[in-house]
Amino acid sequence: MKATLRGLAALAVLGSFIVFPGATLQAQSVKASDQEISDAYIYLLGRLLITRQQQVDFKEGFKWNELVHRKPGEVDWPNPNLDVAYSEAWVATDESSCTIVTVPKVEGRYYTVHFLNGWGETVANINERLFPKRPFGEFAVCLRDAKVDLPAGATRIDLPVRTSRVLARVELGSDPAGAIALQHQFKLKATGTPKTPAIAPTPIFEIETPPGVEAFEAAAIALDGEPDLSVGLEDLQRKAQEIAEAVKEPGERARVDQSIRTHAFTAFAKAGERIGHGTVMNGWARPGVVGEYGLDYLARTLVNNGGIWANIKPEVLYYRGSRDRDGNELSGDHVYTLTFPKDQLPAQSATFFWSVIAVDGHRFRVLPNPLNRFLINNQSKLTFGSDGSLTLYFSDKKPADAPDGNWLPTPTPKGGKYRLTFRFYRPTEGVANGTYFPPPLIRRQ
Repeated sequence: MKATLRGLAALAVLGSFIVFPGATLQAQSVKASDQEISDAYIYLLGRLLITRQQQVDFKEGFKWNELVHRKPGEVDWPNPNLDVAYSEAWVATDESSCTIVTVPKVEGRYYTVHFLNGWGETVANINERLFPKRPFGEFAVCLRDAKVDLPAGATRIDLPVRTSRVLARVELGSDPAGAIALQHQFKLKATGTPKTPAIAPTPIFEIETPPGVEAFEAAAIALDGEPDLSVGLEDLQRKAQEIAEAVKEPGERARVDQSIRTHAFTAFAKAGERIGHGTVMNGWARPGVVGEYGLDYLARTLVNNGGIWANIKPEVLYYRGSRDRDGNELSGDHVYTLTFPKDQLPAQSATFFWSVIAVDGHRFRVLPNPLNRFLINNQSKLTFGSDGSLTLYFSDKKPADAPDGNWLPTPTPKGGKYRLTFRFYRPTEGVANGTYFPPPLIRRQ
């Protein structure tokens, strides 16, 4: 704030300098407030969740520009999609090298090759929706403005970043074997020898135990390694860098760590109820933004934490259910029903498919159960009511009146909490425009 100098008693506060008329300027550090620490921490955590996963990937054997074809259900990250066969890679491009992506001809099932940057932002998709005239064949993924000779007929895609995370998804559908065969036809190959960056040695932590002040100690490595493409967040990045410098002093390190644990963690948990600036209705939270976040760094970090590698809304929309109709958290101790009227069946809101999974409330992994049944989707052997409605059941043991195909086991330790994730792939109508929410979950006992 600027103050007009009036007499000897007047002063002006300019950045970190306190100015007295007639006096020599002296630097005085201004400590970050709890709110500033919390905001900067949550912003930085979004990046650290990506660098954490990158380190895990390369320790598991990833190599630059090489696809890893996962077996269905094999991925180990929060809120996995069990409806698709995944192939994954980290891609590096530079001024003299591109990466050729070979996409097979896929008909009658969902697929996409999804590219994300080092903040979890979607930067490209390859599928028949975006490339209707040539949805298969060779695509050359290049650094923007790179001067590279490409194979004849290759479709060029320019990226704004040098490195990206790739996920190829192929719908399993009613023919998982066919999906797996298609999955293995997706290929990557670099032209030339691209410069590959060093893997940032930031903290590796469990999702349920995020880092404290160690996050700021890794800020320089994390922030220097990947530009944030979201214009308007520069002040947050500068504040994170300022705090990173301040915590080199032991007393300030302890204060910032305490602030993170008492303020940032609380704020982050509270924001999770709505997925940042999302909307809650019928006990279901719908994110306001997903895959592309703009200024909403809060939603970006929440999604990276609870469902990393999310795609954009036109591809898939996620609803998270964590409370029943009465506002109580979902617990494995109880039986819940979810009933869709005949004119609001989930299949009517998805061009391709829908599914619902149950995950624990801490690590966001599917709930282990003796049947190894982890989802209900459009391929389940569903039984509809005489009026055309569809009722799904969620409970530890199957209720006597529940058709087997309509029941998802939700075993948890006594009193354990869990969440549901409802996905609509290529959402339509109300799901796409935000006017639709799944019906409320009703606790029966």
